[in-house]
Amino acid sequence: MSALHSAEPRPERFGNAFARCFAATRPAFLAVTLVGCLLGIASAHAGGVAIDVPRALLTVLLALMAHAGGNVVNDYHDALSGADDANRERLFPFTGGSRFIQNGVHSARQTALLGYGLLAAVVPGGLWLSWQAGPGLVLIGLAGLVLGWAYSAPPLKLVSRGCGELVIAACWLLVVVGADFVQRGAFDLLPVAAGLSYALLVANLLFINQFPDHDGDAASGKRTLVVRLGPQTAKWGYLLIAIVAHAWLILMVANEVLPQKTAAAALTVALAFPAGRDLLEYASRPAELAPAIKRTIAAALAHGIVLTGVLAFA
Repeated sequence: MSALHSAEPRPERFGNAFARCFAATRPAFLAVTLVGCLLGIASAHAGGVAIDVPRALLTVLLALMAHAGGNVVNDYHDALSGADDANRERLFPFTGGSRFIQNGVHSARQTALLGYGLLAAVVPGGLWLSWQAGPGLVLIGLAGLVLGWAYSAPPLKLVSRGCGELVIAACWLLVVVGADFVQRGAFDLLPVAAGLSYALLVANLLFINQFPDHDGDAASGKRTLVVRLGPQTAKWGYLLIAIVAHAWLILMVANEVLPQKTAAAALTVALAFPAGRDLLEYASRPAELAPAIKRTIAAALAHGIVLTGVLAFA
């Protein structure tokens, strides 16, 4: 086993079924959903809504379960397509999936049951929240579940059609809007204004992760945006997404849709642009991209946390 892949999961590393199933959801990546929920709750608070703590906690739990289920379902379909089996340039744990199927920790059937089971478990709690907050939440939740499934599952396989970044941005914007709706009981512009820049930076994480996965995706017919454009052309997309995200934030502040202090979240450009610079240099040498991927994660999380903090104390 190479040193690069020595950290990957192996059957002997898990002492019980719960720990194994939890690890299969790629829990480290769930932080982006936690921050998205907190941002939505803070948005409602900034709008003058008194926060219902039990509803907020249930919102976070259900959103985390939905994200976890989506991660596992994606692993299942990437295994069926052969994308993860063909991935030799992966940078674990950032790219190439959880490796649970490939390394014999879970069978494909166990992975499917876990992933779709988590998505199904979200439905009763989501319906109860809809009964409490309003029927609009059904639309938000249904859109999120459909997009989470259609991202990698046939017949749509949206990520294979070059639409992965759009799906990810839409999903994390829905997380923010949904968390706000649970508290507010109505749709409002504020969570969209606050959430879109964050959602775009989360989408940039998917985008940069597609560079180490390029060869495996191409070999299996998974035609992501990076596969379609080629690494040397696609690499400019990272900076474009980062620029649009930060420009949106500044536009919302300039038009007084967001409080002036939320402009502090634009400081995350200091993380996003160096990551983009590294991608421009190493687009065809994916083994060098781990630091850029870490900066991309940090940029998204820091952006969301600053927005959350400002709105929470607005």
